[in-house]
Amino acid sequence: MKRLGYKPEGPVAHREDYEVQACPHKVAKALVESHHYAKGAANTSVAAHCLVRRSTGEVVGAALWMPPLKKAAVSVDPAGWRDVLALSRLVVAPGEPKNATGMLLARSMRLVPRRWKTLVTYADQLHGHEGTIYKATNWLDMGLVRGAPTWVDAEGRQVATRHTKNRTVAQMIEAGFKRLGTSKKRKFVFRRS
Repeated sequence: MKRLGYKPEGPVAHREDYEVQACPHKVAKALVESHHYAKGAANTSVAAHCLVRRSTGEVVGAALWMPPLKKAAVSVDPAGWRDVLALSRLVVAPGEPKNATGMLLARSMRLVPRRWKTLVTYADQLHGHEGTIYKATNWLDMGLVRGAPTWVDAEGRQVATRHTKNRTVAQMIEAGFKRLGTSKKRKFVFRRS
């Protein structure tokens, strides 16, 4: 596939300065809680990868992978929906060169076990994401998908209406959650050969 030629502005990360490796879920989740706009992640993952600065050993990025909901998996591969894996969270600490995110994503994709034939992820436009990183790493843009209301708790962590059970808008408000708006997500798919 032809690379699109995206070039980062500002400082540039070099491969020799970073390593991407499998890491414990809790290490990746801690970075997500500190730096991702959702401020949280699921309690488990199929794969967790960390971007580690070689000079200090500090974890400065994380990628979490898990199976998507069946409906989402079927939408990208009706016959092989059990072989679809979603990039649930991708985050790099502030201050790292912008291309460090692409470095993390590209290597993380290679580390995902080959049993997963199709990868899927979403760029949430409500949070200013257009999917540039996915385009730069050759994911196929499937267009916008129907959004859902985005709710946050008092600490700013995203909360799903179906977290433990389905909750109505009135129940979400009563529980003290704040509605940010309706997400507009762009779906991206990567088919592995």
